Amino acid sequence: MADIVHVITALEDLAQCGSESGRQMMAEDVNAAVRGAVAAGATHITVNDAHGPMRNLLPEALHPAARLIRGKPKNMGMLDGLAADHDAVICVGYHSRAGTLGVLSHSFMGHEIEDMWLDGWPVGEIGLAQAAAGALGVPVAVLTGDDRACEEMTEWDASVTTVAVKYARDRFAAELRPAVEARTAIEKAVASGCVAPRVPSTASEPATFTVRWQSASVASALQGIPGVTATDFRTVGAQGALPSLYRQFGVWMRVAASMTNQPPYC
Repeated sequence: MADIVHVITALEDLAQCGSESGRQMMAEDVNAAVRGAVAAGATHITVNDAHGPMRNLLPEALHPAARLIRGKPKNMGMLDGLAADHDAVICVGYHSRAGTLGVLSHSFMGHEIEDMWLDGWPVGEIGLAQAAAGALGVPVAVLTGDDRACEEMTEWDASVTTVAVKYARDRFAAELRPAVEARTAIEKAVASGCVAPRVPSTASEPATFTVRWQSASVASALQGIPGVTATDFRTVGAQGALPSLYRQFGVWMRVAASMTNQPPYC
């Protein structure tokens, strides 16, 4: 049984619309996950609002069983608040990595980051979050998102339960499951996914993390950070222990945002 559960929300399409109805829809998806965690016996549930400004979830709309981490900056971004004493991570509303034909596919920054690799494997927000959580000893139990995000999670870690709430027709078009049906599926998946204990799969230590930027200037500036080396004019990488690399990557993005006026989507 998972006593302590960490819920990470990405929910790009709902949050991006910026409307009150979109925020309410986002809260309802999160609440479905919280209800599932409660049904599984969770006694401590943390929700991390992790999209854009990270102030998308209205506190009063959140299920009362959950505590909300809201706003930015956060040292660990999407993983802020996650600790080794957590039993499971739930990823709600995720998208596939940059270059795929998923709904709003990107990797953290919508235009500036072209590709990322972890230990030589193509990675996006899904794989990097799973690997960093695994380094803390916490498994990802459930991920929800479009079908492309679910496929990406399964390719990265087949033990994770996935729930497709929409089916990508293109990067800005999708076939949506009815809201009630989708939220019922989320609740059931979390309720069952948090019961069976999992052993987290982890990246090698030390891990190698590499990012290819659109701008050579960003890659050049990042080489001023100790440990960051260049593969070519636009590609830099570093080695180290996860999740320390995950935290350092947050610094890379802040450098890139300051130089390009393109803040992270995440």
